Amino acid sequence: MLNRIDLRGSTADPRRLLPRASLDVSAAMERIRPVVEAVREHGASAVIEATERFDGVRLDTLRVPAAEIDAAVEALDPALRAALLEAISRARKVHSDQRREDHLTQVVPGGTVTQRWRPVRRVGLYVPGGRAVYPSSVVMNVVPAQIAGVASISIASPPQRETGRPHPLVLAACGLLGVDEVYAAGGAQAVAMFAYGTQESEPVDLVTGPGNIWVTAAKRLVQGTVGIDAEAGPTEIAILADDTADPRHVAADLISQAEHDPLAASVLVTPSETLLAAVEAELDRQVAATKHTERITEALTGEQSAVVLVDDLDQGLRVVDAYGAEHLEIQTESARAVAERVNSAGAIFVGAWSPVSLGDYCAGSNHVLPTGGCARHSSGLSVQTFLRGVQLIEYSQEALREVSGHVVTLAEAEDLPAHGQAVSVRFNQ
Repeated sequence: MLNRIDLRGSTADPRRLLPRASLDVSAAMERIRPVVEAVREHGASAVIEATERFDGVRLDTLRVPAAEIDAAVEALDPALRAALLEAISRARKVHSDQRREDHLTQVVPGGTVTQRWRPVRRVGLYVPGGRAVYPSSVVMNVVPAQIAGVASISIASPPQRETGRPHPLVLAACGLLGVDEVYAAGGAQAVAMFAYGTQESEPVDLVTGPGNIWVTAAKRLVQGTVGIDAEAGPTEIAILADDTADPRHVAADLISQAEHDPLAASVLVTPSETLLAAVEAELDRQVAATKHTERITEALTGEQSAVVLVDDLDQGLRVVDAYGAEHLEIQTESARAVAERVNSAGAIFVGAWSPVSLGDYCAGSNHVLPTGGCARHSSGLSVQTFLRGVQLIEYSQEALREVSGHVVTLAEAEDLPAHGQAVSVRFNQ
């Protein structure tokens, strides 16, 4: 079922050989540019028009009344309510430890630099709602923003055809988290609404959250007007496994992410042909028994999914570092020691009892993670995403006098004499 890439004996750069989904965000950006520009110029009416055109839903207003959010909470199945509250509790526990403290450094007597951390003022959090419903994404976006101290939080999620509102589970998750500013808007028009504001909503400073290619293209288009967390692509799982791995677990975990989308990537990296044969047999058996067989099969057989054969775990580690997976599982002997050697992954799941599905919901970690190899240079969503570092510099007269000669020397070396004069003038009578 999986494509096969044999890197045994190869010394080539793995990045050129590893599978990736073909996504043309630049082309998508040109397709959605008129939508974004219309929202910038016309506000809510343009969002409503785009929603009718793309989602088949005609809205009278974008904001969901607070009473409907409360009603969604009241209607929650008790077991689902308990699961969401547990996910929120664990996420808060983990993200609370990500808080940063201000730090004052005395550079010299009379000269200090204080590093302060300040939250962005207002954020727009996007919660997708296409093939599936994602109350878990509400948790993953809202919890770190709240812990960072963001004062104003708004959420957008696509309206359902039947109700013209976001899915009731999304509304319920918002209610459990105390967020009452929720908009029935999806796709590029939702991102544009966040960036430029409408008659119903104030512009934000930062947009976060995953979405489809149209959401990604819109985020790229408005970046600079607002900050963005990342350009999210289709979900990915890579599994580094050896002969000690249980092929049932490996197959189930590859399938779990393929369930998201036909473009989802499932990649197995292994030195073991024995494991590979057993996993392929399990894939045939398990895929046939799943609810979304067609979607999963398309993802597993697509160009973005493969098994990569390597000589040993050392080469396997080089391959997974080059791939930079959104989710990386280590199912090997001494899994913790192997995991600690990984440099590039959005999140690393260690051992047989830490599947990616745990991180999707209840590990306490965040599931909004870099895709498309971006884990080689970027991090997932966290409290830090919503904080800005601001430096506070304070020098006394004597501290400035002591270093003034160096400042003047460096300014003259860069042919910026006025920089030096801005220091010298303070001491020349």
